[in-house]
Amino acid sequence: MQLDQLLLDGDYAGDPIPRGLSVSGIENDGRKVYPGCLFVCHTGARYDSHALLPKLEDAGCAAAVVSCEREVASVSFPVIRVRDTRLAEALAVSRFYGSPSERLTMIGVTGTNGKTSVATMIRHVLNGAGIPCGMIGTTGYRGLPGKEDAFDGFRTGAAATMTTPPPLTLYPLLAAMLEAGITHVVMEVSSQALAQSRVAPVRFALSVFTNLSPEHLDCHGTMTDYLEAKKLLFRQSGTAVVNGDSPWSDLLLDGLFCQRIACGTLAGCDARAADVVLNGCEGISFLYRTGEWVFPVSVPIPGAFTVQNALLALTAAKALGVQTETAVRSLARIPTVPGRMERVDTAGLPFSVFIDYAHTEAALRSLLNSVRAIRRPGERIVVLFGCGGDRDPSKRREMGKTAEELADFTIVTSDNSRSEDPKRIILSILSGMSDKDRRRVIVDREKAIRYAISNALPGDLILLVGKGHEKYEITSEGVKEFDEKKIVSVALEERKAGHTMEAPGDADQNRETD
Repeated sequence: MQLDQLLLDGDYAGDPIPRGLSVSGIENDGRKVYPGCLFVCHTGARYDSHALLPKLEDAGCAAAVVSCEREVASVSFPVIRVRDTRLAEALAVSRFYGSPSERLTMIGVTGTNGKTSVATMIRHVLNGAGIPCGMIGTTGYRGLPGKEDAFDGFRTGAAATMTTPPPLTLYPLLAAMLEAGITHVVMEVSSQALAQSRVAPVRFALSVFTNLSPEHLDCHGTMTDYLEAKKLLFRQSGTAVVNGDSPWSDLLLDGLFCQRIACGTLAGCDARAADVVLNGCEGISFLYRTGEWVFPVSVPIPGAFTVQNALLALTAAKALGVQTETAVRSLARIPTVPGRMERVDTAGLPFSVFIDYAHTEAALRSLLNSVRAIRRPGERIVVLFGCGGDRDPSKRREMGKTAEELADFTIVTSDNSRSEDPKRIILSILSGMSDKDRRRVIVDREKAIRYAISNALPGDLILLVGKGHEKYEITSEGVKEFDEKKIVSVALEERKAGHTMEAPGDADQNRETD
């Protein structure tokens, strides 16, 4: 493809684009450069690929995109200076793959919590209405019913752990979905993806805002900046379906011109949930009021948060042309969302185990409040959680405080400690807790899960929180397999065999300060 078809002069305040130069592809990893490719340089927190330019000549690089703010070595191939190399990459990759999003109905879902659940519900409802819908998000890239794993091959490298994949994954993925007969794509859009212009070429027919609470402040700095990143999605959306119960929704849409549809439980919402009933572990039900119409809704996913998620999904589907009766019928048959209040079969043992992705204070509070609302008299809530390393540390103390406030017993453990010492992360969590009798510290997460199940009392509701759908653990030693369902299965067999387990004697278990 011609370079001047990938990079247009009007896109950038940089140098004129060379004419008549063919490129065979696009790359941003110096280890993967191949003859004829366009290389895009990036400056990150830990690397700067601008320094690689002299090494790319021998690999046959055809041209490079660099930041106009960087001084680079002189090379024989053309160098195009731009203001924003990430924006340049997204636009170029999209064009290289034929601008697939322009031929798809794109639906974005953003917010601190609930993105996966809402996106999953929307996809389920659209497919139930006969609309071929794919999904891109935290739990994977989903194809049509019966072909859910058709795009697993795209989930490799950096994309494997990203909510919103990078351009070099996203646009070929959209092209493949288009070729597979998919007409609509619902995708989770993270604040980091928006800040890095990953979806800049995409015009969203409709976008959904779930909520906002402190998260990723290590990246954005303040809640205002975090909100501004989310706002970028709605600048490129035709319709906004927002959580009318969230005080952030008005700020999010302030100054924007997209159509707004608010849904929630408060008066003044365009669509409302009334007469909400929490049916224990069986799910929730409510009346969906939209205009003069009222529809009874039942969703087999427990938790009060399911009400808002279902509201957003129903309203989004209605805005996309799905009959509400059809959407309601589909939601009544939706399977469990992976890692979102997902119940694990305990093979007849007299307690319950749930796996959930909650990894912010707001999500943990919502989860615990929901479980408190459905538990029966005498049932204990046992929550097991940790906090990620190399991420916003301000939430650690608050999550410890919330766990102690709302759970009956807490097991503090590890969760993707990355380069940090997990014991130091745990000490930060413990700084928000004061009752030593209602907690245990077990640094090894697998041992912590086995301890929870080994010591479960009849009626216990055990919540394994933080990893959700993830099947890996990230430590300073790298990434290793970690499937909580498999660990629970082994622990249940041990419990049935009569094995018991004392809390491991972690060296820092009883230390409260450092």
